Amino acid sequence: MVTTDLELLEAWRGGETTAGEALFERHFDAVMRFFRNKIDEGSEDLVQRTFLACVEGKERFEGRSSFRTYLFAVAHNLLRTRFRQQHRGIQIDFTEQSIWDIAPAPSTVMARDRTQRVLLEAMRRIPIESQVALELHYWEGLTAAEIGVVIEVPTGTAKTRIRRARQLLGQAIETLAQGENLDTSGLDLDVWARSVRQVLLR
Repeated sequence: MVTTDLELLEAWRGGETTAGEALFERHFDAVMRFFRNKIDEGSEDLVQRTFLACVEGKERFEGRSSFRTYLFAVAHNLLRTRFRQQHRGIQIDFTEQSIWDIAPAPSTVMARDRTQRVLLEAMRRIPIESQVALELHYWEGLTAAEIGVVIEVPTGTAKTRIRRARQLLGQAIETLAQGENLDTSGLDLDVWARSVRQVLLR
């Protein structure tokens, strides 16, 4: 019989460390993907800190959202904290500034081909909150309501941001593709974006 996340969490709350280990194993890849195209160094550390924060704050999770959504919300907060610590004295607007704006450097993720590389780079050139929303949408299959929980906005606002993020991503892809002399006119953005999912774990 498959044990649900909530059942594992309750067991974890009761002191069963194996339940916490099972949650870690179940969600490790997803949390690693979350950080992989945003943090060039220290992704593993942030993954560990995400689960540690869940250990320390597990009593605050009341089951109003899925455990996975809660986990991404914790990861999102740690991501914002990391950027603020790395860039002290600089006011960062996560709804306007991209990772490229803050630290202009190519992604360290090893893409298989030019189209994947262009997509990953384009993600880094849209506002960070837009990147978070699209990656959770494409790579983790979160709904607008769940994404709203993660980035702390109402569902309607999350839907609007996802639509806008797709437009910005399309524009960024077009700009980068021209520099690569790459024809992306026949590519389906949704299919293309989802196809890069496994690259983040290499």
